[in-house]
Amino acid sequence: MTPICRFERIETKYLITEEQRERLLSRTAGRVSADEYGKSRIANVYFDTPDHRIIRRSLEKPVYKEKLRLRSYGTPEGREATVFLELKKKYRGVVYKRREPMTYGEATDFLKHPVPETQIEREIARFLSFYPDIQPAMYLAYRREAFFGCFDPGLRLTFDTDIRYREEAAELSRGVYGRELLSPGQVLLEIKVGGAMPLWLSEILSEEKIFRTSFSKYGRAYQQICKEKSTKYKKTEEIRYA
Repeated sequence: MTPICRFERIETKYLITEEQRERLLSRTAGRVSADEYGKSRIANVYFDTPDHRIIRRSLEKPVYKEKLRLRSYGTPEGREATVFLELKKKYRGVVYKRREPMTYGEATDFLKHPVPETQIEREIARFLSFYPDIQPAMYLAYRREAFFGCFDPGLRLTFDTDIRYREEAAELSRGVYGRELLSPGQVLLEIKVGGAMPLWLSEILSEEKIFRTSFSKYGRAYQQICKEKSTKYKKTEEIRYA
């Protein structure tokens, strides 16, 4: 199957419990089915400037924002493994994603010396030229279970667990390890639609008391690291002046 390289959709996120996840899947049985990937391990490397300008601006919730990441399904084994270089944009609540499948070696070389051949590669190259000091900033991996609408292929539900992040060794080839982002028992639900959310799904979410939240994996991981650094600095200062 040819991979879809362009997406335009509305994405909403919800922090739920394992129990809510089970009830939601039970109540949507017959309306959604597991997609071709089913359960998978997704790994990403997010790129940013040394002063984290991209994620800091994103957290300010501007009308328009964009991120660049390198994604793999599982840990890439060698330079010939398939990965996806993705440019994700958001404008007035609508997400536009451009992704280019490459080998791990091609993607690594392109990020250092972009020579675009396709429209998507040209968009990524323009992003790289706008941020000439961009570098790998954060590794983020998680387990995902994905479903699509049986009668609405544009509907997708994904459940992410075991979200791990790290600043050091931000490379896909280094494998999955890092600190946990979610609290025990938490699940990140994402609902993706091409237009309005189906009424039947909105009613289920309301009845199950599943409420929308603002949640960026990279943003939350960055905030957590900043908080940890601040706490460490305060403790150091307290010891210094004790």
